[in-house]
Amino acid sequence: MADEFELYRSSLESPGWNGEEITPSDSVNLTTTCRAFWVGGAGDVVVEMASGKELTFENAMGWMPIRVKKIKATGTTATGIVGVW
Repeated sequence: MADEFELYRSSLESPGWNGEEITPSDSVNLTTTCRAFWVGGAGDVVVEMASGKELTFENAMGWMPIRVKKIKATGTTATGIVGVW
């Protein structure tokens, strides 16, 4: 199948081109700092931002267009989390 966009340079406004299911962890960083993540089952999400700052998003659901390097297990109650980059 042809990819008519493969020669275009990707930016933060571009759609994600790769992703992975995320298992929250207090000690393990994501394999790639994501540019956004999807929350399929509403709940709180505790993240470590790309900058290193820790934040809690209460009652998160849907797309979170933020760059994070870790989604922490402690305090995270949301489910179905998928990171894209």
